[in-house]
Amino acid sequence: MIESVLDAYRSDAFPHGVLAVANELASEQQKDKLLIAIDLPFCAGDELTSIAHSLSDELSKTVEFTTSSHIEAVRQHNIAGVKNIIAIASGKGGVGKSTTTVNIARALQKQGARVGILDADIYGPSIPTMLGCQDDKPSSVDGKTMIPIDADGIYSMSIGYLVPDSDAAVWRGPMASTAFSQLLNETQWPALDYLLIDMPPGTGDIQLTLSQKVPVAGAVIVTTPQDIALADAQKGIAMFDKVKVPVLGVVENMSYHICENCGHHSHLFGLDGGKDIAEINKVDLLGQLPLNIQVRQEADLGESLFNSESASDICDQYRRIASNLASKVFHLLDMRSPATPSVEFTDS
Repeated sequence: MIESVLDAYRSDAFPHGVLAVANELASEQQKDKLLIAIDLPFCAGDELTSIAHSLSDELSKTVEFTTSSHIEAVRQHNIAGVKNIIAIASGKGGVGKSTTTVNIARALQKQGARVGILDADIYGPSIPTMLGCQDDKPSSVDGKTMIPIDADGIYSMSIGYLVPDSDAAVWRGPMASTAFSQLLNETQWPALDYLLIDMPPGTGDIQLTLSQKVPVAGAVIVTTPQDIALADAQKGIAMFDKVKVPVLGVVENMSYHICENCGHHSHLFGLDGGKDIAEINKVDLLGQLPLNIQVRQEADLGESLFNSESASDICDQYRRIASNLASKVFHLLDMRSPATPSVEFTDS
């Protein structure tokens, strides 16, 4: 029955079911509970909690999953230690892209992935502040490469660690592109399943340098439902299409506001704009995030939302987006995916 449930289960993260992607599955019967160990090719352990609850009701005993992830690189490259590089981009500034990047990284980490962040915004780096590491400086063992900053297990590199913001803001485009390349290639990244690159807004030099010279597995577009943001998000999707970087999906940020008194949802910036642009471009909508004061406060303070609000609905939404993103990397790009066409040769 357990295998039947796992085989029939369908969601955005498991479009072919759980058994179709499971590397290993084992169970252990105890007195009052059933322990199920499962190994997956991407991190989506939190989603199995809901399956465990359903199985617990059907079996009239507690069912618990222990999940491990065996994540592989979906594209070959020369960035030592890093398996998959994912660009988090937007065509327009002010849509909450950096905040979304940090919280997706933390959500991936909470589900067992090893994650790093490269801050590619040379002119306005914000990742050091959001990770609470703005006063840290990277060290070097050999005088040639840098050790990334460790923020509770998330490893990051940013121009903000190296020079004051006032200096970074006056660099010309070629200098900024060179600095970005050095941050990526001259950092001693530890073993990472995912390196998220927090892209600057627009489609300029750094975006083209990344798209053309860096082996990006895929890109995520962050937008708000506002028409002017959607127009720029469309340009971002078009840019990645031109340089043959797969767009894994769209995250609609500031999708709605929930009234603290009555719970009413107000769509301050428009309704379903991110969903519409995802449908137009035939990519997935990874999630819709509300305006949330805790998200803003934790980002300003450099503290983790998952420490103070781990059980909240907003953290559940970030975890769902992270699972959907990890699933897309596997299902769309990994040769082990059940969606990968197989070729059979027959004698004629």
